[in-house]
Amino acid sequence: MTKLVLDVNDRRPVWALPDWAVAEIRSALPDDWEFISVGAETEGTGDGSTRVSPEVLAALPGARVYVGYGIAPELLDQGEGLEWVHTASAGVGKSLSPEMLESAVLFTNSAGIHGPPMAETVLAMVLHFARGLDFAEQGKASRIWHNAPFYDAAAPVRELAHSTVGILGLGGVGGEVAWRVRALGARVIGLKRRRVDAAGRDSGSTVDGVEVVYGAEGLARLASESDYLIVTAPHTEDTRGIVSREVLALMKRDAVLINVSRGALIDEAALVESLQAGRLRGAGLDVFSVEPLPEDHDLWNLPNVVITPHVSPVTRGFWRREVDLIVDNLDRFLSGRTLRNLVDKQAGY
Repeated sequence: MTKLVLDVNDRRPVWALPDWAVAEIRSALPDDWEFISVGAETEGTGDGSTRVSPEVLAALPGARVYVGYGIAPELLDQGEGLEWVHTASAGVGKSLSPEMLESAVLFTNSAGIHGPPMAETVLAMVLHFARGLDFAEQGKASRIWHNAPFYDAAAPVRELAHSTVGILGLGGVGGEVAWRVRALGARVIGLKRRRVDAAGRDSGSTVDGVEVVYGAEGLARLASESDYLIVTAPHTEDTRGIVSREVLALMKRDAVLINVSRGALIDEAALVESLQAGRLRGAGLDVFSVEPLPEDHDLWNLPNVVITPHVSPVTRGFWRREVDLIVDNLDRFLSGRTLRNLVDKQAGY
């Protein structure tokens, strides 16, 4: 008998696996498949865990499919019959071990599943600065009627419809951001890694109404033209440090940088310097180079920075979208069709 192993019992209550999700995934399997839902707690933070419990390892013999948070090397070493592995995380960096790179196993992720809540977090941060809520917070903290920053001739309070939003990484999350800010009238520019996808198709026409740019020249345009620069690209060797000191220097003095991807994409020290010197309007940061953010970090003391503790994906809507993806891919797997969200192991996303 062949089997599917479901290992998504996250320790955090908001990500706890609901009973209906287990039932729907089980019902999508043929009657002759064994289904094991692992009871041991796992860790879905970031890219997921690189460790597996003894319960998971004991369940692997005979498994063709594994669903978890991250794919540990031991899974591939001991799961000789695995044909498809899926991570409920969007990030895959920790899963791209030498064992994964050498394996022929199909690997899918949850890219796009976290898009709606992350995009709404971005929108909240954009509007926070657009409407001067940081000034209002400063006034409240001091118990003063703090309207002077709003009335200044150079006040950085604006309408989104008169703004340019640049999106660094026009994938699932970036696309969700794009249509939301476009609905409010913003001009949108999006940077994509390459002009064609792995199948050779033009990837520049995938997001309606977005001006798509590429490469170093496109990144320079994105930085120099954006009122709000949104970082949503995956963390790969190519994107590490992509928002460098040089890129930050190209940004407008009243621009805002927002990062909901990974802290490693930004030169954090250079960002702090820019904010302290008033060379940027502000920053909205959900992710950092070191997490938790150390209590003595300079970012805590800057009034023009919004800090959230890597929670932009949090939502009660996750499991509905995640189960729909898993069930659809099970149908595709069983019928021999191409799976959704296949990870390009060499590209790193």
